[in-house]
Amino acid sequence: MVEWFTDLSKPEKKTFWACFCGWGLDAMDTQMYALLLPTLIILWRMTKAEAGFLGTAVLIMAALGGWIAGLLADRYGRVRMLQATIIWFSLFTCLSGFTHSFWQLLFTRSLQGLGFGGEWAVGSVLISETIGPKVRGRVVGAIQAGWAIGYGIAVLMSTVLFTYLPKDLAWRMFFWLGVLPALLVLWIQRNIQEAPVYAETRAKAEKVSIWEVFAGPYRGTTLKATMLTFGIYGGNYVMITWLPAYLQLVLHLSIAKVGGYLAINILGSFAGAFLNGWMADAFGRRKTFMIIACCQALTVAIYTMAPINLTVTLILGFALGTLQSGTAAGTGVYLAELFPTRIRGSAQGLCGNAGRALGAVMPTLVGVFSANMKLAAAMGLCACSAYILIVLAAFLLPETRGRDLRMVGTEAKASANA
Repeated sequence: MVEWFTDLSKPEKKTFWACFCGWGLDAMDTQMYALLLPTLIILWRMTKAEAGFLGTAVLIMAALGGWIAGLLADRYGRVRMLQATIIWFSLFTCLSGFTHSFWQLLFTRSLQGLGFGGEWAVGSVLISETIGPKVRGRVVGAIQAGWAIGYGIAVLMSTVLFTYLPKDLAWRMFFWLGVLPALLVLWIQRNIQEAPVYAETRAKAEKVSIWEVFAGPYRGTTLKATMLTFGIYGGNYVMITWLPAYLQLVLHLSIAKVGGYLAINILGSFAGAFLNGWMADAFGRRKTFMIIACCQALTVAIYTMAPINLTVTLILGFALGTLQSGTAAGTGVYLAELFPTRIRGSAQGLCGNAGRALGAVMPTLVGVFSANMKLAAAMGLCACSAYILIVLAAFLLPETRGRDLRMVGTEAKASANA
């Protein structure tokens, strides 16, 4: 599954590592809040409603940030905006360590969300345009593995800091270390160039309207692609948000054991990125989404509603992580192949991050439904409903495997002119 890497050219490998590290460091900075949440609730006496609102605000701002960064990337270049978004989310992660109230943290976290959504949109477009169609699914899918590594680094850093420092200093130091990803920009500036397909298109492209993604030839694709990402992130957010609570409150595991179960889940997430890429190149993008989504629904149903023992729960935790990462890893390359180069950045940012924002509603629904049913049943119902959306959207969207990105949109433009 990884032999493709040796066949990449030197510039392609450099671009891969830039996007891989950028996504991993993005994950590290983003997951800091989730790891610090219990401490902030105690130190600031923050309510659970406030804590949840902070999480939702970041996802909503990420949708806006993805669209803005994508528009700017279409106009000023992918590499330049990748550098800008990394500096942006690093800066506001660091500034979060200087906050003293809920409203101050809401401000810095919301602005960090702009960079979070922007980095994903720009990075996924850059790597998609750099890699040829033969292995594009595997290469772009592998970028998703960076998220698991970044999450793991954040967990390790928090463990060390809270072991050796007092809590009121440790959480601030944790945020301050979030400025470190900005150092990656220096390496990118020296080593990464624009993808040829973007450079060619930019030289002769006319000015693009910010609303073109909703224009006649692309409106349907934009809406269906957003429905796809809504299903992917909605289902994933249900499990990511509620899995720790399920392990503690339903299965009555100790905190130490919960950490072990989550580690297995993260390990599965790392593997899932490579699985999706291989399947997408071998069987096609649409079939891969539909197959993995169906497997997700079955796995979640067994995990949350079947009478299984702890050993099976542990094994299925790995499968859950693999499948969650598997669907998410496929969005980068698929969205890039659905839209022409001239609007690819804005379309990628909008469709990908709008799905994140809409998906943030699903964990809230679990909380609402669990008032009248068991938590496990509410999790299964909401997650499986989201997976149905994946299958439906993938069925309605076209297959894009093997597409030449220089030719994407030609048919739509011809249809519009006619």
